[in-house]
Amino acid sequence: MERRLGRGGGGRSSRASRRRISIGLVAALELAALGGPSRLRAGAAEPSLGASEPTSLLVPSSVGAEPSPVSAEATSVSAGPSASPEAPSAAPLAPDFREIDALVSQAVRGGKTPGAVVVVGRRDGVLFQRAYGDKMVVPVRREMTLDTIFDLASLTKPLVVGTLAAWLLERGELRLSDEVSKYLPEFSGQGKEAVTVEQLLLHTSGLPPSNPLAEYRQGRERARARAIGSVLEAYPGRRFIYSDVGYIVLGALIERITGEGLDQTAERVLWRPLGMTDTQYCRAVCSSPRVAPTELARGRRSSPIRGEVQDPRAYYLGGVAGHAGLFSTAADLSRFARMLLGQGQLGEQRVLSAAAERAFTEPRRVPGGLRALGWDVSSHYSHARGLSLSDSAYGHGGYTGTSLWIDPELDLFVLVLSNRNHPFGTGNVLKLQGTIADAAVHALQRASDESAAPAALGRLLLGPDADSPPARLPPSGG
Repeated sequence: MERRLGRGGGGRSSRASRRRISIGLVAALELAALGGPSRLRAGAAEPSLGASEPTSLLVPSSVGAEPSPVSAEATSVSAGPSASPEAPSAAPLAPDFREIDALVSQAVRGGKTPGAVVVVGRRDGVLFQRAYGDKMVVPVRREMTLDTIFDLASLTKPLVVGTLAAWLLERGELRLSDEVSKYLPEFSGQGKEAVTVEQLLLHTSGLPPSNPLAEYRQGRERARARAIGSVLEAYPGRRFIYSDVGYIVLGALIERITGEGLDQTAERVLWRPLGMTDTQYCRAVCSSPRVAPTELARGRRSSPIRGEVQDPRAYYLGGVAGHAGLFSTAADLSRFARMLLGQGQLGEQRVLSAAAERAFTEPRRVPGGLRALGWDVSSHYSHARGLSLSDSAYGHGGYTGTSLWIDPELDLFVLVLSNRNHPFGTGNVLKLQGTIADAAVHALQRASDESAAPAALGRLLLGPDADSPPARLPPSGG
């Protein structure tokens, strides 16, 4: 069955090509690792064959400050063990991700975003990660770094609510076919008794995209009550309406089942077991200097907004909500993506059973497209998936300029983090995110096609104790 609607087949890799990426690439990368890591400076001009260190490009200033070079902080595949006497004298090249450098550098120069962090990886580790441009340009300029903490916006939906729903389903504390009113009796009237948990997760409940912001300004409890009391715009199951309200309701439902806040459950069930030490909701202000600011705004503790959620509804809900509010880093989200590619397991730590992970991520047909439980698969929101990921790919984006797409068939994830709305709310990275996903697949395809490795020599090393959670850092405020 065609699982991507409204897309032509010309841009997709053939099934045979995808097998070459996922199987042949392993041998190519293991051989390439013997030659040591490639360290191309981000944003540098593409060198000719045999060229030495490329020249750094400058990012033009958009706010009157002196231009700064695109960040040189980058990491590639770590070098593997020394080759044995039987190894060939010249190893194939590792995947060449310079197309990503060119794409992001062009977007930064064009004012699409002040900076970004891009990671490409697979189940057993990171293949490419790089920081570009600046994380702050107002009131002072600060360079983007790999450990920058981003406001993830709507990536909160699958990373917290979707995953916790899958965890509760596995434990038998929740069923997709259950009416929402079973857990939230106040979610009733005007036909809402027919809305199911699955419909909320798939955005087919009939709830509106949002409710008036004025309904959030009288305290968290009243704001949640107003969201739960929202009137349906369509009969349940008849229309796909992407709904923040639906995920606010889901957050309240999960808290009702667990008896604790979303952040507390996520910390206990997800973040701590996976070693996601920089992932949190900011109930007050996250004071870490690593937090990337978003846009200029009145009525906030700081302008530009920094260390508190940009989304106004999540802000009035106290910073913790089902639809937005999560902050995290590239390293933490890479661990999360690897857990899903590992069918619910990262290293020795299992978060979801393989069956629960499949139920969480398998495509489900909705009016006009395909969704998963919290994830996008193929819809008019699927800009960041590009054209080259396989039909099994799923992902999500966030208003602030974030996206994560995971492709189990290619054993691949592509993570793009930016604060594109800093400082004036005018940046746009939707096209960039999709072209980065395509560039990642193309780089792996080229490496696979060019490799004729007779055998896998050595083992691709991904850094010391890649699967061991790091020590928990103290909270960064709030």
